[in-house]
Amino acid sequence: MPRPKSRIMTAFRPDSGKPVVTWTIIAICLVLFGLQNIPVVGNVINIFGVYRPLLTESLPWTMITSAFLHGGILHILFNMYSLFIIGPLLERMLGRGRFIALYLLSAFGGSVAVLLLAPATAVVGASGAIFGLLGAFFVIQRKLGGTNVQLLVIVGLNLVIGFVLPGVSWQAHVGGLIAGAAVAFVYVRTRRATQKNTQILMVSLVGVALIVLTIVGVLLIHR
Repeated sequence: MPRPKSRIMTAFRPDSGKPVVTWTIIAICLVLFGLQNIPVVGNVINIFGVYRPLLTESLPWTMITSAFLHGGILHILFNMYSLFIIGPLLERMLGRGRFIALYLLSAFGGSVAVLLLAPATAVVGASGAIFGLLGAFFVIQRKLGGTNVQLLVIVGLNLVIGFVLPGVSWQAHVGGLIAGAAVAFVYVRTRRATQKNTQILMVSLVGVALIVLTIVGVLLIHR
């Protein structure tokens, strides 16, 4: 007699052993970085891709596109290496759809934090999204009973670096971390196959909350 399938996801019902989404994000970032360094083309990409909070109303998509652009060779190498390390682990655990939602909402959360806390700055880079992945990994590890000491040390050191080094947006780091942790909290609380619609609804509500905060931030800028 065949063994019945469990209605509880193994971790989070992974889609594939190949981290296609992670590789795709890295490829997009590398291609765009190359284009950023081409005269004229780079200027257009920077104008319509870099996130400038004061222009949120006219260029709202830059809250996401800025996470695929970078300001220098060391910047992109550090971020892509970090994504290469943690991205495949989470993508295999969550599955492609959940990983995409986590990554984009973390990037969005980083931009929202910049809008609320440092509206006069301009930001680029995947670090907000990557901090979201770290926050998600922390929440998931806690749920699965894993140890978090090393992860806490990594997150703590990176946050300190963001506060100490000039030109680093600690606001994006904190915003991405919180957004990623929130999405992961939804994931770990809705692991059963029967909770799929609930999971989609709750993750959507995280996105709605970020949109509401964006509206608040824009209103505060123009008050």
